[in-house]
Amino acid sequence: MTENALPAESLRSITLTRTARGEYVADNGRGAPLPIGTGDTDRFTPVELLLVAIAGCSAVDVDLITSRRAEPESFTVSMEGHKAKDDDGNHMAGLRMTFDVVFPKGEAGDAARTALPRAAQKSHDRLCTVSRTVERETPIEVQIR
Repeated sequence: MTENALPAESLRSITLTRTARGEYVADNGRGAPLPIGTGDTDRFTPVELLLVAIAGCSAVDVDLITSRRAEPESFTVSMEGHKAKDDDGNHMAGLRMTFDVVFPKGEAGDAARTALPRAAQKSHDRLCTVSRTVERETPIEVQIR
């Protein structure tokens, strides 16, 4: 299926509005404003949001798969990387996602613990739209209106 023939229901979009110099608010159309900034304030930066998007996407995948077996006692995902600059420009390098998940003792918890590595790998290899897009180096068309 070509990109021009993609179904309308597959479209995802946000609007980003400048509120002050270096400060913006993203709107998803569902009423959840997200303040973004340059890092001079407590607002998330675009690079941090990229890390959030990758970790959040895989967290949802892994949680939905493993919690069918047992509800986790704790579930934390950390994402890190280095902002690099080279001849090709700015980019992130050394991206690393770490799952720290604790399941209860017992048969259900054992099943969830067993499923965890497979779920994380499945998210990385196939399910997580965000990391799959980053790894595919999907081109971005820029338009000016």
